Amino acid sequence: MSHSSTAARPEPPRTDAGSPLGNGLKQRHLSMIALGGVIGAGLFVGSGAGIAAAGPSIVLAYAASGLLVMFVMRMLGEMSAANPASGSFSVHAERAIGPWAGFTVGWMFWALLCVGVAIEAIGAAHIMTGWFPGTPSWMWVLVFMALFCGSNLAAVSNFGEFEFWFAALKIGAIALFLGLGVLAVLGLLPGTDAAGTANLLHGGGFLPGGVDGLLVGLLASVVAYGGLETVTIAAAESEDPVKGVATAVRTTMWRIAVVYVGSMLVIVTLLPWNDPEVREDGPYAATLDHLGIPAAGDIMNVVILIALLSAMNANIYGSSRMAHSLVSRGQGPRALGRVAGGVPRRAVLASSGFGFATVLLSYWYPDTLFAWLLNMVGGVILVVWGFIAVSQSVLRRRLEREAPEKLVVRMWGFPYLTWVALAGVAGVLVLMARGEDTRVQVIFTGGLAVALAVTGYALQRRAAVAR
Repeated sequence: MSHSSTAARPEPPRTDAGSPLGNGLKQRHLSMIALGGVIGAGLFVGSGAGIAAAGPSIVLAYAASGLLVMFVMRMLGEMSAANPASGSFSVHAERAIGPWAGFTVGWMFWALLCVGVAIEAIGAAHIMTGWFPGTPSWMWVLVFMALFCGSNLAAVSNFGEFEFWFAALKIGAIALFLGLGVLAVLGLLPGTDAAGTANLLHGGGFLPGGVDGLLVGLLASVVAYGGLETVTIAAAESEDPVKGVATAVRTTMWRIAVVYVGSMLVIVTLLPWNDPEVREDGPYAATLDHLGIPAAGDIMNVVILIALLSAMNANIYGSSRMAHSLVSRGQGPRALGRVAGGVPRRAVLASSGFGFATVLLSYWYPDTLFAWLLNMVGGVILVVWGFIAVSQSVLRRRLEREAPEKLVVRMWGFPYLTWVALAGVAGVLVLMARGEDTRVQVIFTGGLAVALAVTGYALQRRAAVAR
């Protein structure tokens, strides 16, 4: 590095690259996390509201937001393969923009994951109380929180093993669904006729809700894609981080195309988009029921429960690693920085504790404090994606100049597609600001981002003065 380039930007930040975390994740764990991480409860449950608003054009909504996610994951993969770190995009933002940026995006993502743990725990408990009437939902929440907090405290390989089997079950379920769906669409499933295009064009045509309906579907699909970033956090604790990230990112395209866009196309081809069962029972259960699969609702409840538990496990893991990374870089309470047996156990406890406290808030203040928390994190994933795009734009030029051999994964069409991704993120935020239901999320998330940025900048200035 030349003296002139050093003077042109702040002192390189401390990273967690030399952290004492373990490397117990095997390549099979990472591969399955990458495959299964894309299949979440948001896809199985949340897509129903998107279909109800957008109709058959939900396929376009998932394709458009999927393209944005592909760009974001490619940029993140480029940076993570060059510099693997358990802080992932927080570390990259610190390298590219400054410590305040890493602080802001890191703690925002931590809050998002912790609130996510609460939402998933509540959803899983709701399914269990349906199966076991008379049991209190808080008991199931406590059981699941204790299970995944305990497994994450023990060893990183436990997280990997849980996710491996969760992901295998989710992949098996979605593969079976797609297989049956395609056979039914072609009229090859016993008792079915070829679907044709009738359901794609009836009841208002392909775009029954107009542009507004399409936009609602677009926002629903963006939420469903959240969580793919965890694989780059996990890669830092794998046997071969660079290979792990590169493999995961390179398979993102077909995973999104097949799992999300493919399953939406199957659903709206087989079912009328305005069938009330799509929203009431969920699109996947409604489709299986339409195909005459016995106990379709119960089958999907099992799959949804697996998806919720998988997300809980991944969110406790991801939030604890992000907290540890921030603390190791001097951007959080030192008490959380202790690592034992390759696991940041205090960070795991803190992240699980915040998640459990959030569950309690949902019971005590469902319409006030919990709703406020949900709004605070409503647009966080878009802020994260924005920071990823800006960071990649800066670091790519730096890597080309200083260490081109580290560019194992390259963003396509740089810098133009990076700008397209940034424009896409800004466009979705504008759409959220226009919608009555989502405007409050933009305001609250913006307030959280500003508060953290101001705090991070103050800490950065204080550290500079101290040096």
